[in-house]
Amino acid sequence: MVTNLLSDLPGSMQEGKEETFELLLTQPDIRIERIISTGQASPPGFWYSQPQSEWVTVLQGSAGLKFQKETEVRVMHSGDFVNIPALCRHRVEWTSADEPTIWLAIHYGEKNSDESR
Repeated sequence: MVTNLLSDLPGSMQEGKEETFELLLTQPDIRIERIISTGQASPPGFWYSQPQSEWVTVLQGSAGLKFQKETEVRVMHSGDFVNIPALCRHRVEWTSADEPTIWLAIHYGEKNSDESR
């Protein structure tokens, strides 16, 4: 079976809709998920700090990713990717409100569970 990461988007994607996390593959040391954002951002003052590393790419749309130890927001467009080390504090400052932002996230290393997000 062949599946396309840019198709089968859930429902009518409009700003204000909930962000969607879809688990694509899970193994003991790896978790791959598709994330669909429609204008979402991390809550004020909230920082992700995950026990596993995460390699993430933007397949469609755009987003602003902020790392606590950096002063500038990293603007990501289609094709851009970044590796986020375990326990690195980061947040999503914004995602495109004009079109869905589709991410592919690969979590690897320690403690790969759904509760770690």
